[in-house]
Amino acid sequence: MTAPAAGPAAPTVPEPSHIGGESRRGDRVFFAMTGASGVLLVLTIIGIGIFLVVQAVPALRADTTNFLTTKEFLPEADKPTFGIAVLAFGTILTSLVAMVLAVPVALGVAIFVTQYAPRRLAGLLGGLVDLLAAVPSVVYGLWGIAFLNTHLQAVNKTLNATLGWFPLFGDTGGRYSRSILLASVVLAIMVLPIIAALTREVLLQVPSALSEAALALGATRWEAIRTAVLPPSRPGIVSAVMLGLGRALGETIAVALVLGTTPAITARILGPGGNTIAANIAAKFSEYAQAGRGALIATGLVLFVITFAVNALARVIVIRSARKRLG
Repeated sequence: MTAPAAGPAAPTVPEPSHIGGESRRGDRVFFAMTGASGVLLVLTIIGIGIFLVVQAVPALRADTTNFLTTKEFLPEADKPTFGIAVLAFGTILTSLVAMVLAVPVALGVAIFVTQYAPRRLAGLLGGLVDLLAAVPSVVYGLWGIAFLNTHLQAVNKTLNATLGWFPLFGDTGGRYSRSILLASVVLAIMVLPIIAALTREVLLQVPSALSEAALALGATRWEAIRTAVLPPSRPGIVSAVMLGLGRALGETIAVALVLGTTPAITARILGPGGNTIAANIAAKFSEYAQAGRGALIATGLVLFVITFAVNALARVIVIRSARKRLG
């Protein structure tokens, strides 16, 4: 009797131990790569800090006034006189006003896109908002000074006439061009896509079962969002807002184009005045020699500390919010 023909050989299946070994090896490689990236990032930040300190110390030693309280910025005079008072105040004021304008709009966009809009409209709106982040900052600056500056002057006059009793909108001596409000509006438009995009992604991570349960219990759409969607999203939203604030604090070209360089501390946002650290560095770095550049680097060190403090504060808020939610 003829033996049956042998069929095709069955594929060899790796032993489970072999598969497990390959998986563990891949995990070790991935762990090593991510760990090295984290260490490299920390070393980069430390290196930037050391560079700023080394470059700033000679200029600070040559300064004949108090660096923290002096309003003038004359690092190349016979007696160097420069300080951070005007620049730090202008940086913080413009950034805070920008956040007041941008955060409500960004949150509204993110909530509408994720909770109300149909899928096609949500994708379109999300893409349009994301496109704002791709516009170069110099374009925002040129648009602000060439178009928005002219149209915002009428708004400034109206605010001064109706709310002039409030310090922020007080008398500007009849000057409304290149105002702090103009710089803040430009900054708000620049940070809005960052905050909106990150908030949108955070809201999408919330299980839909939470809002559906609230709706099933008789809550309105807004009540379901307020009670079931926003609370677990709070840490992520805070992180998004702080990231946008960091962008506003460090913006250079756009602010340098739209904001004046008046060396004065003023809380009146409808008129010209003030300056920011980043804009001052961008405008004057090429004009100064070694002494002046050292002074600018010293102001950059202050901005580095402010940004680091803002991010540290955001981290603390996120940790506390997470603990309250879990506990």
